[in-house]
Amino acid sequence: MTGQRPRKIGEILTARGSLAQEQRAAVVEQLSAASGIRFGEICLAEKFITEEELAQALAEQFGLEYEDFNDFKLDEELLAGIPSDAMQRFKFVPLAGDHNRITIAVSDPTDVIRLDELELLLNRTIRIRVAAQSILNDVLKRGGTARNMLRDVSEDFMLQLVRETDSGEEILSAESVSDDVSPIIKLINSILMDALNRRASDIHIETAVDGVIIKYRIDGVLFQAHELIPPHFQAPIISRLKVMSELDIAERRVPQDGRFKIRMGGKSIDFRVSIMPSSLGEDAVLRILDKESIASGLHGLSFESLGMHQREMRRLRKKIREPYGMVLVTGPTGSGKTTTLYAALTEIHSGEEKIITIEDPVEYMLHGILQIPVNEKKGLTFAKGLRSILRHDPDKIMVGEIRDTETAKIAVQSALTGHLVFTTVHANNAFDVIGRFIHMGIDPYNFVASLNCVVAQRLVRKICTECRRPVTHPDELLLENNIDPERCRDKIIYDSRGCETCNGTGFNGRSAIVELLEMNDRIRDLIINRAPAEELKACAQGFGTVFLRESAVEKLLAGETTLREINRVTFVE
Repeated sequence: MTGQRPRKIGEILTARGSLAQEQRAAVVEQLSAASGIRFGEICLAEKFITEEELAQALAEQFGLEYEDFNDFKLDEELLAGIPSDAMQRFKFVPLAGDHNRITIAVSDPTDVIRLDELELLLNRTIRIRVAAQSILNDVLKRGGTARNMLRDVSEDFMLQLVRETDSGEEILSAESVSDDVSPIIKLINSILMDALNRRASDIHIETAVDGVIIKYRIDGVLFQAHELIPPHFQAPIISRLKVMSELDIAERRVPQDGRFKIRMGGKSIDFRVSIMPSSLGEDAVLRILDKESIASGLHGLSFESLGMHQREMRRLRKKIREPYGMVLVTGPTGSGKTTTLYAALTEIHSGEEKIITIEDPVEYMLHGILQIPVNEKKGLTFAKGLRSILRHDPDKIMVGEIRDTETAKIAVQSALTGHLVFTTVHANNAFDVIGRFIHMGIDPYNFVASLNCVVAQRLVRKICTECRRPVTHPDELLLENNIDPERCRDKIIYDSRGCETCNGTGFNGRSAIVELLEMNDRIRDLIINRAPAEELKACAQGFGTVFLRESAVEKLLAGETTLREINRVTFVE
């Protein structure tokens, strides 16, 4: 192609059938009216083409190969020879190479200055392939950058540790790259960044005989995120976390709880820290509360986005729109109770009614709703806060959790006096909730009179669509799991191997299974008369309640999850 001028990108896109002639003319018209904007950028902004189509056209324009990253795995040996911040800074993914030459994927092959800088940095001849920007970003996010950063603790993060004061926030420290910053600080920063990139909800730092193990909880399940960290790092890591959380560094024999907040760019992220002594030293668990990330995901949050069955959605939507009463969501820790309540509040929030929440802590930020965090050190408990809320003229109230008799009594009384109360309680299923409240000393008649419905919930992991494969389970195994083999005859059941996309877990994301007990006169009579649980369940089933196990089996037969996953979260009945 020497001496031949490359074809224009518009010509290539039109020839490939990605861009119509009239669309091309409209883009050219916009180009003449604007400066500094490129043809492909306008096409993408107008949604005339996809990023993949643009990348394929760019590859053709410059005689390069297109990289789609199918079945791609990062080469750990290749990563070891690349500075840890280079991939993120220059937005490239290494594909193959040796000491003299390296093949990389980039989204913009025209940025010659940046590519020359990268060639100098790597001290190798660069061969280029073109990839779509979004796919490239996904590979960078889930791939080797974080792992590489953890190995090379000279990463240049800009994490600001902040402390909340009466007058706002006070910046305690700003850790950036410099010779005098401790490697431990950089190591902790690397772990925090990696966990955030991988959507982790918790970070577990465990002390073992041969080193420190870092685990992340993703989609409700723990897995080891990195290779062992040498044992001599254990004490400095825990000490650093104590300093960040304003805990007693000298105390190593009793558990300690604290929290800290970091600001990364323009985003604030809260961490709750639990330090626990063990026979080998001290372990730590960090709960990540990325409110702003969750809040952005709450845009359009609904029962559909939680994965609820249409049957339960219709019934629950009717209950959350009733003028008063109590909507109770129950399940173990991490079963998505609070998310379900926020989906309910999001659906009914119109601005015409006063909605107030009291939570510990406020996990999601919702526009137009007054949210109050519990502060037990200052004397603001659920019960005291709920009493104050009732004087604030609310229409609808959300109580994060009912933990004691006093809160339960006020919540029931609020529901009886014209308020719609949303709340959660820890119980195994919808029917155990009733016994839990009666055990707290709540009058059964008042309780059932206030109750609109009980939602028992679990989260099952969704199978990764990249690595799932059909499986055939023998009839004996299905019968052992109380599944009629005839139901599976015309269904495709999947299992998964694990791949790069799902971090080797075989799952990606979670979906809700729900057991909904609607209150009616018949069920209220049975509860007040202390009817046996079997009679109560049979009656509820007659009125449309589908139990948790059956809801999970439906997800299995729909190809959304696996048999081992539904057995992890529900009992075989």
